[in-house]
Amino acid sequence: MNPTSMNNSGLPFRYPRVLSIAGSDSGGGAGIQADLKTCSALGCYGMTAITAITAQNTRGVTGIHAVPPTMLEQQIDAVMDDIGVDAVKLGMLHDPEVVHVVARAIRRYRWRNVVLDPVMVATSGDCLIAEETVAVLVRELFPLATVVTPNLDEASLLLNRPVREEAQLADAANDLLRLGTRAVLLKGGHLAGERLVDLLLQVDAQPLRLEGARIESRNTHGTGCTLSTAIACRLALGDSLAEAVTLAHGYIRESIAQGADVRTGGGHGPLNHFHAPQILRKLRTA
Repeated sequence: MNPTSMNNSGLPFRYPRVLSIAGSDSGGGAGIQADLKTCSALGCYGMTAITAITAQNTRGVTGIHAVPPTMLEQQIDAVMDDIGVDAVKLGMLHDPEVVHVVARAIRRYRWRNVVLDPVMVATSGDCLIAEETVAVLVRELFPLATVVTPNLDEASLLLNRPVREEAQLADAANDLLRLGTRAVLLKGGHLAGERLVDLLLQVDAQPLRLEGARIESRNTHGTGCTLSTAIACRLALGDSLAEAVTLAHGYIRESIAQGADVRTGGGHGPLNHFHAPQILRKLRTA
């Protein structure tokens, strides 16, 4: 099927459209590169508006070059003037003016499905956001997001207190909701122990708790980017938020499990976004 194919009603098919507004990872494991892989794997049409170019690999980040805010705005406008979007994923927004550009775009284009992944620290531990940007991010984008998806380190930074234990998840998620967003998915991948918990809290819905055994793997680079984009894809496909989070959670766990034995670089390698059995066999015999 291609974008101009016709369905039985005589109307043209259209791919579900997902726009990633995020940074570029030269190592291919996170950022827009991970986002585009995820879109393709889940049957969506991925587009990008790049906020920054990073020099990084599986070992860490060695350089960040910001894209001028005017160029970011042009990228967004170019996509909207021609293709349009069904869901948006927000990733690395390192500068206050970048946040303002994105907030204006959300209001101007009235985007309904906005997944905000508050990218602040890379898997390697490198900082990816300016300190003064955090308050602007909360003030400008939390009220406009469909869901915010912080990990424990990001939640700790946002709340200015440590969030490290499972017993702290509910209070932390509730406090993040009070910052003005409609829903929070607090990711427990950094919890100690063999069981991991993610907690979805929505303003007008029952909490959703997603549990699973820890998957042993050094290949976790891009996990947060992939999960948030998978949620955006499922929203673009018409799922409710709870359904989108549940299905994205399953996808990310399988991507980690199926990529655990693959060697890419000398540090934290990427997930296996395309974990169909025939692809996996090719990877392991290469």
